[in-house]
This record gives sequence, structure tokens and C-alpha cells, in this order.
Amino acid sequence: MKQATATIVKPLPDHLFRVHGQSAEMRWQAMSGVGYHTPNERFFVRNHTFTPLIDATTWRLRVHGAGVRWPREFGYDEVRAMPSRTLDVAIECAGNGRRFYGTQQHDAAPGTQWGLGAVGVARWRGVLLKDLLKEAGVRPEAVDVLPTGLDAPFEHHGHVRRPLPIGKAMADVLVAYEMNGVPLPADHGFPARLVVPGWVGVASIKWLGDIEVATSELRTPWNTVFYPEVTTNPAKSAFELAWNARVPAGGQRILHGRSWSGRGRIARVEVSLDGGASWREAEHHGRHLVSAWLPWHIAWAPRRTGPHVLMARATDASGATQPLVTPRHPFGYHFDAVVRHPVEVVAG
Repeated sequence: MKQATATIVKPLPDHLFRVHGQSAEMRWQAMSGVGYHTPNERFFVRNHTFTPLIDATTWRLRVHGAGVRWPREFGYDEVRAMPSRTLDVAIECAGNGRRFYGTQQHDAAPGTQWGLGAVGVARWRGVLLKDLLKEAGVRPEAVDVLPTGLDAPFEHHGHVRRPLPIGKAMADVLVAYEMNGVPLPADHGFPARLVVPGWVGVASIKWLGDIEVATSELRTPWNTVFYPEVTTNPAKSAFELAWNARVPAGGQRILHGRSWSGRGRIARVEVSLDGGASWREAEHHGRHLVSAWLPWHIAWAPRRTGPHVLMARATDASGATQPLVTPRHPFGYHFDAVVRHPVEVVAG
């Protein structure tokens, strides 16, 4: 059904990615000028072990457990033949921004030292999870849904698996088989994966093979040891600009960026071009989607050469605004403080 392969299958050119062991972070300049969605070849990769190669003709998705009346197995063609939905959704690692606990707040946290590039928005097509569960006769007493991946077991903890409460599972969760109009690439979960809008990326299980529906609350290492008590991602912002970019002085430049939040759509973005001394509201246009991100832009005409610090802060629909400093999380999750983005203004 599957075979071992390289840690990551797709090419990882240095100008698009920073490689972190078995994972790869998108460099934010890779989003400049490419449109709303993150191209598949630029989308970040978070692997616990390595990318498996799975044969769709023998793949099966098993739905079972005390919370369903009729345990079922679905083949690839069966899933694709069901009524489909298409959603624009951001997937973001809970540790996105972790390195700034150390470099910006001088209180480093353990784990992969992601910048802001462990996030991407794709157009996902698939079947709503609730429709699959209904096919198996989900019971009223169902409490948790446990999706499990087909990638290799992680250390002694087994296959990657993280429970979802039945309320979320029956709401907006997608069993996706397409990403940006093509079948899921191997690194992103072929033949099928979960897409869980608003929640931390580990909930969006890749290489989905098994779904248990339970009538009691479930515990796994992925909601007790590794990602305890983290579900919805907070608001964040990033410039579509290289770190330490060289910007010519003189003339006007349009700076672009994106802001997103798992709590709802972005209501406002403010930008500082002078290290936080002053702020003004950014302009935005195009899609303004709850589960994805908001592109924005602002004009800048730098006159003074030398180092500058750019900052962007978002306010989401819940009323929460990115803080200047955020409390340290023991695992380095949910860094949501305004990031200080250094640039060098050079003579034009």
C-alpha cells in the first residue's frame, strides 16, 4: 500500500524554502506576485517522519468505532464520486513563529525554529467529513472523532493521530483529495487528508487512512504530550519580503503582506515603517475569507539609507489585536506578537 521514500519528495530550492530536518518552511518572498493561493510547489511541509508513497488503487479509508452504526470502508474512487465541496483554507503549524520567542523576546522555546513560513492557503476540494460519518451512521452519543495517518509511526508513539470533538467534525472539516485544482501531492497528503479550518495544522491529518468515532473523550500523544490545549490559531501577519531585504531609497514602493487568524476574518491591519514609532492602516482588496487570509498593501517612500524595521499587526473579528510581546508558551506554540522585520535601505 505504501513504501518508504525521501523525507520530502518535492524539490526544495533554497530561494523558496528553509529546511528544518524533515520539514521545510516557505520563505515569505515566495508569495510575492503569485496570487491568493500558495502554489503547491511553495507550500510548507511539516512531516513527523517521511513522506509515504501510497497507491490510490489499494488505499482504503476505514470509518468505525462505537460512535457509528455501520462501520464502512471507502475506496479512492468512492470518495471522489461523493458530492464535493471546495474551500479556501489556511493550514498553519502551531509552532509557526517559534524562533521569535528567542530572537525577538530573548526567551527561546524548544522545537523547530520556524519563522513565519509554516503557513499556506490552498483551494482544497473533497468531501465534508460529516457526509462520510453520516454514511457510517454516526450516533447521537458520539463524542470524539479520531483520524489517523498512514505515514510511518513516530518514535514509540505510533501513527500521527489527534482527536476532534464531534461538533467540529460535523461542522466544516473536509476530507480533501485535491489541492489547488490537482490531486494532492505526496508531501501534502495523497490520496486524502483532513483540512480543519482555523485549527492548528496537526489536526489536518495527512495520508488519512482511519477514522474512529468514539462515545467517550479520547487521548493520544498529539493532544496530551505534543500539542496539549492548543486548537485555534491566533492572528498573525507577514510581509511578502525577504528577511534583511535591500530596498532602494527614493521613489515610492508598494509593500505587500498578508494577515490571518483561526478565530475569524481579519478586520484591520496596521503597519509601522519606523519600528513602531507610528502606525497607519494598510489598504486591502480581493478575497476576505474567514478561514484563509487577507492580502494587504501600503505605500512607502524611504528616504534615509540604513537599517529599518517594518511591523504589521492585525485585528481579527474577535476583537483581538496582535500584541507587541506575547507570553512564552512552554512548547513555543502560538507566537502571535508583532514581528519586527528588518530591511536595509540602500542608495537608489
